[in-house]
Amino acid sequence: MTPTFTMGEATAATGLTADTLRYYEQERIVGPFARDHRNHRVFSEKDLAWIHVVTCMKDAGLGIDELRTFADLLHGPHVAPDAVSFLRERRAALEARRQVLTRAITVMDEKIAHFANSTAGAEEQ
Repeated sequence: MTPTFTMGEATAATGLTADTLRYYEQERIVGPFARDHRNHRVFSEKDLAWIHVVTCMKDAGLGIDELRTFADLLHGPHVAPDAVSFLRERRAALEARRQVLTRAITVMDEKIAHFANSTAGAEEQ
């Protein structure tokens, strides 16, 4: 028998709230999930793996509409050829964001060094 997980176990494993999981299911980003004899959601290992992928994409900056498109393209009943171009576009956007963040970190490091040196010089006086 394939192991299943309760809502509480799924929230602990994914770091998402039960409300978020229900919302993602309602928006067709994840699921539909199986139900037990009490009509409670049960999650498979495959469900949890997909939720982790969706969470990664959310962390990468995809909004709800993009997550829905992502789910339709990659996890829907038929994988569309547009999946590759969709992922390439999102990757390019992430790369641009990484470059911006790298420049910002460089400026911050310079300012930290400047103010650390200024403070050290003032303390010596």
